[in-house]
Amino acid sequence: MRSTPSRRATATGALIAAAAMLAVSVQTGSATAADDSWTIAPKAQQGTSANPGKLPADLTPAERTALIKAADADKAATAKSLGLGAQEKLVVRDVVQDRDGTTHTRYERTYAGLPVLGGDLIVAETKAGATTAVTKSSRAELKNVDLTATVAPAAAEKQAVGLATAEGSKETDAERAPRKVVWMASGAPVLAYETVVGGLQHDGTPNELHVVTDAKTGAKLYEWQAVHNGTGNTQYSGSVTLGTAPSYTLTDTTRGNHKTYNLNRGTSGTGTLFSGPDDVWGNGTPSNLETAGADAHYGAALTWDYYKNVHGRSGIRGDGVGAYSRVHYGNAYVNAFWQDSCFCMTYGDGAANAKPLTSIDVAAHEMTHGLTSVTAGLVYSGESGGLNEATSDIFAAAVEFYANNAQDQGDYLVGEKIDIRGNGTPLRYMDKPSKDGSSKDYWYSGIGSVDVHYSSGPANHWYYLLSEGSGTKTVNGVNYDSPTSDGLPVTGIGRDKASLIWFKALTTKFNSSTNYAGARTGTVAVATELYGAGSPEVLAVQHAWAGVNVGTRPGGTEPPVGKVFENAADVSIPDNGAAVTSTVNVTGITGNAPSTLKVDVDIVHTYRGDLVVDLVAPDGSAYSLSNRSGGSADNIVQTFTVNASSEVANGAWKLRVQDKASIDTGYINNFKLTFP
Repeated sequence: MRSTPSRRATATGALIAAAAMLAVSVQTGSATAADDSWTIAPKAQQGTSANPGKLPADLTPAERTALIKAADADKAATAKSLGLGAQEKLVVRDVVQDRDGTTHTRYERTYAGLPVLGGDLIVAETKAGATTAVTKSSRAELKNVDLTATVAPAAAEKQAVGLATAEGSKETDAERAPRKVVWMASGAPVLAYETVVGGLQHDGTPNELHVVTDAKTGAKLYEWQAVHNGTGNTQYSGSVTLGTAPSYTLTDTTRGNHKTYNLNRGTSGTGTLFSGPDDVWGNGTPSNLETAGADAHYGAALTWDYYKNVHGRSGIRGDGVGAYSRVHYGNAYVNAFWQDSCFCMTYGDGAANAKPLTSIDVAAHEMTHGLTSVTAGLVYSGESGGLNEATSDIFAAAVEFYANNAQDQGDYLVGEKIDIRGNGTPLRYMDKPSKDGSSKDYWYSGIGSVDVHYSSGPANHWYYLLSEGSGTKTVNGVNYDSPTSDGLPVTGIGRDKASLIWFKALTTKFNSSTNYAGARTGTVAVATELYGAGSPEVLAVQHAWAGVNVGTRPGGTEPPVGKVFENAADVSIPDNGAAVTSTVNVTGITGNAPSTLKVDVDIVHTYRGDLVVDLVAPDGSAYSLSNRSGGSADNIVQTFTVNASSEVANGAWKLRVQDKASIDTGYINNFKLTFP
């Protein structure tokens, strides 16, 4: 008999590129939440065979706020522990947590009171307060920066406005006076000006062009675009249920009060909140202006639900506050976009105002730009910009599959409903990105100079390969044929695992300047945390990256082959009670089981030392896997190797688990056998 182990207290991208459009027409201390067990992750995560402790915690907005306040209170001590200089200060930007209590705090930095662009970092800390990792956007030292400017702010403003004008922008003007910053995203830190140019881009999209100018020489250091293009009777999803407010407005009171507005062909402001005499919206045709509103409202709700129910994140910022949507932007505007400045998604009506860009995947794409902005902050230029776009495409696919809508089934295509090209083909393909005529299938050294919508190709391709594997496959009636850069095969691990790995990497590993090599490093690290070093999932992540020419094959070999039998159904383990079993039925294997039978065990339990775990063969023979070992540690997430060569392979194999002491509880999360 002993007590339960104590727990620490918890507390903008356009959808399409301009060229494509023209062609087709960090913390210490504790928070104030209760000292109890970590919040159980959403059910959708529990069937992934991942280490439960490494799954994202399902924080309430209040718990997240408490963690941020605690990190903010301790930021000076954190800066000192990291060895930052006297002129450096930390600014807390975001906090996420794993279920085992590991806290990932994301910081911006200031230097002598000036914002440091490219100075962001992430501090990972255990529930005991030990720092385990510090991930910096830049490895340069932030010191000895000359803060005397020799270039006037007006010169920087003139340069920025000139660049916007050269790109075809209209009504260009600086939104505010250039601000002094320290720029360290591309080498040693230097004093600079950041100018933001407003107006409209050449295609009518709002302009938020950021230009960084060296305050000593007047040279342009960098530029990026902050506008990320990307019961209702809907046009694309059929008749659906919408979250609305009494007296009938498109206000989703259950999802952070997300609102959908009608711009009525305007290009500024919020327009008019959709309202009506009843709770029926649209008639499924574009001529009824409510129809696009219903589609956009539905897509936002699905995306909210996906992030909340699958990854435990309450809203884009994790604070429970909804963004808002604007539809009917401009006249025949063929695009959609996200803006951080308004915390909103905006949709045009497409060519001839007949195909509003409000399908499920477009809505999820745009909303995900907001998520990327408040987490990794991937700068919308170069390789980080391609990863930013890919993140939106990846979760657009994940949300579409999650929606399970019969009128718009999940697929690995982007924009297949909105007919941007006018010939019925999708905007982008994830299994072979180059099928769109512009995107890149594989990484190469010059990919950072390609438009971000096309340099996203290798990451989209990686996600498909990790989810489904290479070669031919049919999913939901769509035929795919995915190649690899080296001609070697890749075996997929399933979309749910691939999505979880990318989400956790985005929120805990990626930073503003992450490139393809960094994305590989981050996803391998996350897969290792979730599934263990050398696990099939880690190897699959490495193989998928090698398949798009980022890094090499693990060990220089082809992926391991084998036949997997799995039971992901939860089985409760009675406290100090009778044994329970999880069963997999093995078929199609000739002869006996191997001498190296791989047994993957995933048991969630608050005291693994209570448990007796056996593998039971079809004839009843038992093979001991764990006999009350591991002491007071939580969970058993482990791969065992069993010599089962005396057993006939085919038949019902069982994982048998018995709790032999009082107080602690848990369940079998997953049981898997792999036959080589």
